[in-house]
Amino acid sequence: MSLSPDSPLPSHYRSKQEFLASLSPWRRQLANLNWHPTVDMKVQSYALEQRIKQLRNETEQLKKENARLSELDAKLNAILSNSGTSSIPPNAMPGESKM
Repeated sequence: MSLSPDSPLPSHYRSKQEFLASLSPWRRQLANLNWHPTVDMKVQSYALEQRIKQLRNETEQLKKENARLSELDAKLNAILSNSGTSSIPPNAMPGESKM
């Protein structure tokens, strides 16, 4: 039974503490004795799926931003190489003195 990563956490995938807090005191004691750790594993698995989805989205956004910056860098380099005069002075050699 797989959950879609963008759906909210269903009530049957709540953590043990949330589940026990929703019960009456006598039922809480019984449930505490009968708790199945697979529920905790499902909660952790769901949280990991959510984190993976978030990281993939962030990666896609970074790829788009890198592509945009590369395009802007190429345009800037083209402008600098096509300009006849540059406002950036050439670097002086270490042995040369400034006048």
